[in-house]
Amino acid sequence: MGEMGGIPLGVIGALFLSVASSVSIVICNKALMSNLGFPFATTLTSWHLVVTFCTLHVAHRFNLFESKSVDMKTVILFGLVNGISIGFLNLSLGFNSIGFYQMTKLAIIPFTVLLETLFLNKHFSQKIKFALFLLLVGVGIASVTDMQLNCLGTILSLLAILTTCVGQILTNTIQKRLNVSSTQLLYQSAPFQAAVLFISGPLVDQFLTKKNVFAYKYNPLVVTFIMLSCVIAVAVNFSTFMVLGKTSPVTYQVLGHLKTCLVLLLGYTLLRDPFSIRNVVGILVAMGGMVLYSYFCTQESKKKQSDDLVKEKEDVRTPLIVGVQEKENGEGKKLAKDSVV
Repeated sequence: MGEMGGIPLGVIGALFLSVASSVSIVICNKALMSNLGFPFATTLTSWHLVVTFCTLHVAHRFNLFESKSVDMKTVILFGLVNGISIGFLNLSLGFNSIGFYQMTKLAIIPFTVLLETLFLNKHFSQKIKFALFLLLVGVGIASVTDMQLNCLGTILSLLAILTTCVGQILTNTIQKRLNVSSTQLLYQSAPFQAAVLFISGPLVDQFLTKKNVFAYKYNPLVVTFIMLSCVIAVAVNFSTFMVLGKTSPVTYQVLGHLKTCLVLLLGYTLLRDPFSIRNVVGILVAMGGMVLYSYFCTQESKKKQSDDLVKEKEDVRTPLIVGVQEKENGEGKKLAKDSVV
């Protein structure tokens, strides 16, 4: 696979697809919910997953990828955790202020670092931690406004953080340990994620909006935007699994905050949303953190590759040295024996 600046082109493609599709679906869903009055976010997500599974099923029938069976218990657990995390995130948004919800999303990175350090023995250098801190401060300055706390909202936010972190770590771990591709894992797990949200979505949405998704008066424009949202969601779900499989949960969260900054910038420039110096400073600080994170990750990756190459050379040389020494010892013993004779 080709590389650009030490980063494989496959990773660059996955990152680009993730950013482009995520920003597109945010714009589409904002128009659907804010302008057209369709507030059923959880139910819409279940439709996204149904369309994603149907698309992958058609691709599989045309032999565009090979299906690989995964342990059913693992797939069911994985699908349930990811489906539940989406429900908790939506409930967190419903029971908390926008500012506290943004803080919930920011907390996912340090929680992920903590979980990977404790349970997967992963090491994060001080440089990486500093870059992540700078990123979180910048996004916080740019996006967090009001901070209103309540007991139920706080509990839901903690559950959302926990399930989201575990789901994203599982996405990365399952692909690497079971040697399955992002497409294969998404194909296996999408039905279970969709089932969780298909059942709970209408109930969650009715609880949050006091409206029934089945009683909503659909019109051609709303249906068109729903279909467009579902099509874009296929790319979002596919790229999400690719990024988590090819990089790490922390990198995926960093990418998510890049999307947040891009959405804010598009809102300021295209939609004429109100902004202040604070928003601009926050975005610049966040971008600086992202650049540093990318730079430090690339440097550490190069160092690891260099160390692995040196180790491989040493492993190759060791048997040769041992063989030469054994040969010399054998010849020495033979000469000694001849001299005695």
